Amino acid sequence: MEDKRRRARVQGAWAGPTRRIPQAAPPARPYQWCKEQPSQEKQFVYKEPTEVARRVPEPRLIDVAGVHELSVSPAGVSRVHLFPLFIDSSEADWMFEQLLQEVSWGQKTNMGPDGPYQEPRLTSWYGEVAYTYSRSTIQPNPHWHPLLTMLKDRIEEVTGYTFNALFCNLYRHDKDSIDWHSDDEPALGRNPVIASLSLGDTRIFQMRRKPSPEDGGDYTYVERVHVPLAHGTLLLMEGATQEDWQHRVPKEYHDRKPRINLTFRTMFPETEGQHQ
Repeated sequence: MEDKRRRARVQGAWAGPTRRIPQAAPPARPYQWCKEQPSQEKQFVYKEPTEVARRVPEPRLIDVAGVHELSVSPAGVSRVHLFPLFIDSSEADWMFEQLLQEVSWGQKTNMGPDGPYQEPRLTSWYGEVAYTYSRSTIQPNPHWHPLLTMLKDRIEEVTGYTFNALFCNLYRHDKDSIDWHSDDEPALGRNPVIASLSLGDTRIFQMRRKPSPEDGGDYTYVERVHVPLAHGTLLLMEGATQEDWQHRVPKEYHDRKPRINLTFRTMFPETEGQHQ
């Protein structure tokens, strides 16, 4: 027994002390840079003001009989009354030929910024007073053609208005025209009524609303109206139309036959018209 214990001690001595195996160190973590926290104070950043996108409006087409309101403003309601075939085609045919031959047509000379120029159409005036526009005067002409008197009476009967003057335009072809203007002469009074009768080839009567003071005279974005005026058509302009709108008959780029336009109006004799 003693022998066995001795051997056991000897064997334990040979085995030596118990070794501890070093454990591997954990991998080093990469260094984390501290991010600067944003300031809680709001900073003012200047930005250029963005312009409001404006679109050029499409023209409104008026080609149906009836009353059409154009706009409402402090000056009043602007409206037109369209009478297609106010005179039937066969009757309008002989009226056109007679007026073409028998009215005393002339080409008026006006004064513009660059000197005198001839109007690109022929005209004739009927009325008890002189008519002045574009710094040039047409003398009174009380001698109405009988057909014009008959047409005036018929228009007065249908519309309920009375007229004492008539400005006639003859557009000989597609290059004859009248530029943007309003029939707002002082001699016409406030909110004048204009009755426009068309005979002959169809031309497009264009209208545009006068811009607001904020637009500084820029017509780019104003409302526009197109009215095809066919043979025998009557167009009545009423209310504040002359105050708030302009109109024209532009040149065209395809062949047009002659057209006569008769514009009946009421002139007051105490002042002469200053048509611009």
